[in-house]
Amino acid sequence: VPGITPEVADFARRVAGEGYHVALPVLFGTPGKPFGWGYNLRQVARACVSREFHLFALRSESPITVWLRALCRDLHARQGGPGVGAIGMCLTGNFALALMVEPVLMAPVLSQPSLPVGISPWHTRDLHISDDTLAVVKERAAAGCPVLGLRIATDPMVPGARFQRLRSELGDAFLDVTLDLRGHPTSSPVAHSVVTTELREDLPGHPTNRALAAVLAHFHRQLRAPSSPDVP
Repeated sequence: VPGITPEVADFARRVAGEGYHVALPVLFGTPGKPFGWGYNLRQVARACVSREFHLFALRSESPITVWLRALCRDLHARQGGPGVGAIGMCLTGNFALALMVEPVLMAPVLSQPSLPVGISPWHTRDLHISDDTLAVVKERAAAGCPVLGLRIATDPMVPGARFQRLRSELGDAFLDVTLDLRGHPTSSPVAHSVVTTELREDLPGHPTNRALAAVLAHFHRQLRAPSSPDVP
């Protein structure tokens, strides 16, 4: 939320520059429109009343993930390769977990996963997936499909309890990248969007560059076909 802002499009181009085919499903807003607080709140309000998004549901994924699973299957059928990667951001952050029921999904990334909205202690630990989906996620993670999670330590929208739950459920198969941006004057006081708004590739020592490197390394490990032993 609010959708494909210029920063989100820049991130997609960055991933495409690594040699991947990239698809950006339009779930909110107007592609290319810059972020604004009023614009953002209007898109959140629309998501609240949409049947496709369940912002407060416990132990249940949003219905839109059924369509996103079909998108994964279609992309893989058309492009081939070892599998598909998916990165959810903010309101869609945990969607990549729901997509793991599709065998073609090989590189799930949860970037600042904010659902369900943390209105209670139960919500802050919830993963926005059903118990049946969680069982599949745990099985696939143990079999070689690790889950990468990105968050900023001071972000109230992504409680630490949610990442603690992921570590508890997935063990070493959950790759936790929690960033501390305190002391970095270039960072927003309400820092949230790890690899888009907050990303500072122009500052080599900035913590967000570690998150970007983790995403690209995750994709490389999971999505690139193994080299032939006859190819140097």
